[in-house]
Amino acid sequence: MSSNIVKIFDTTLRDGEQAPGCGMTPEEKLRVAHQLEKLGVDIIEAGFPISSEGDFQSVKLIADKIRGCEIAGLCRANFADIDRGWEAIKGAENPRIHTFIATSDIHLQHKLKKTRDEVLEIISTAVKHAKRYTDNVEFSCEDATRTGLDYLCRAVDIAIRTGATTINIPDTVGFTVPEEFAYVIRTLKEKVPGLDNVTLSVHCHNDLGLAVANSIAAMKEGARQVECTINGLGERAGNASLEEIVMALKVRNDRNPFKTRIITEQIYPTSRLVSQVTGVNVQPNKAIVGANAFAHEAGIHQDGVLKEKSTYEIMTPEEVGIPSNKIILGKHSGRHAFRKRLEEFGYFLNDKDFETAFKQFKDLSDKKKYVFDEDIEALISDEFLRSSDFFKIISINFASGTDMRPVATIKILIDGEEITVSEYGSGPVDAVYKAISKATGVTPNLQSYVVAAITGGTDAQGEVTVRVEEDGIVSQGQGANTDVVVASAKAYVNALNKLRWRKEHPRRATTTGV
Repeated sequence: MSSNIVKIFDTTLRDGEQAPGCGMTPEEKLRVAHQLEKLGVDIIEAGFPISSEGDFQSVKLIADKIRGCEIAGLCRANFADIDRGWEAIKGAENPRIHTFIATSDIHLQHKLKKTRDEVLEIISTAVKHAKRYTDNVEFSCEDATRTGLDYLCRAVDIAIRTGATTINIPDTVGFTVPEEFAYVIRTLKEKVPGLDNVTLSVHCHNDLGLAVANSIAAMKEGARQVECTINGLGERAGNASLEEIVMALKVRNDRNPFKTRIITEQIYPTSRLVSQVTGVNVQPNKAIVGANAFAHEAGIHQDGVLKEKSTYEIMTPEEVGIPSNKIILGKHSGRHAFRKRLEEFGYFLNDKDFETAFKQFKDLSDKKKYVFDEDIEALISDEFLRSSDFFKIISINFASGTDMRPVATIKILIDGEEITVSEYGSGPVDAVYKAISKATGVTPNLQSYVVAAITGGTDAQGEVTVRVEEDGIVSQGQGANTDVVVASAKAYVNALNKLRWRKEHPRRATTTGV
């Protein structure tokens, strides 16, 4: 393909969601999908429909609602997966069946128990079956980078000859290095006759920290679709990071003469949303979207930036949508200004929800001297993205000090029934968590507890992220409030709701994907 346009295939809702504790409800997935549409991605891989009824419904909901992107469903190379996948995505404006099978000898011998010829026959049969539903069929050779090149060429050739219009070459376990991956792509282009007539895609994992580098190396050899996730989310060390790929192409277009359709000003809002929904915080030194990405601590750096930003900044925060952290609203702001700001964030609330949000904004304004964009985002996500929660906090009261035993009383709504419980603890957070567990009857292992300030100042909202585990199922939750104990309670209840949802929607079919 001669065009220099590279398609962005976002798999945050499929591969990203497979990271431990990152399961999302259908409503959360739809929220992220709307933001991905706003970001300008070309293809959204909405999920793995046969894995569970919950995932099927999530994919179907996205396919029915999103109109600005192609919607893909992942399917193993068998009729049941492909039939189920089509049922989920057929309502999309441009649905894509993404089917795959492993091709490396390691997988054939130890996982599939198949011969090479048997796998080639499976590829042919699966792609032909998918073509009965749509011409938009993608085929992936799982573990391609550990597959013998001659056999990889045969597998790709069969997939093209039976109707695949996109061929994906995944570095499933993050094993390859850029020069090696470039050679794989170059060899395929030279030896597979029909490859110039289809879109060549790559899907790189980050186990050696080379996912973005490998993806760019493949583009230089002719790949024109790259599969990636927001914040690099994904199994193990994650996937190639969408924001890093896009900005590497934009900032260094002189060496990487490729373009994407991504609206870069939507990168940071998308990163924040995915972090809030999954409960996975972005590391401070993360490229492009980390809290320190545009921070300058050293005096010589500060002096240089003040004189000329380009001395130490190769891009501006505004290019990726990072707010300048200026005050935009306060206790004297009216409904019109507040609604306009919400719409800029992508929140379009009905009148009832808007009035509730406006009241809570006013309450927050009374507690804080300054209200920042991040505060409003936290407020909205905390109160309105969890409307279907089984457990809902009504009120929290606690007392602690150097001369008293910490105690907490929590009033909580459980499936419509109001319950009040009091418990003592080693500290106020411990007391609150014990009361919540007693009320809900859920006592998971608390694997991690992290507190961060959303903005600066002693009146900043605290954002708490917790990770819990029960019976091998992991979930994460977030909560925000000017009182860190209240934020802690919200995060814990959020995690319990996600834990309950994941127990009710187990994944029957499991795979590392591609």
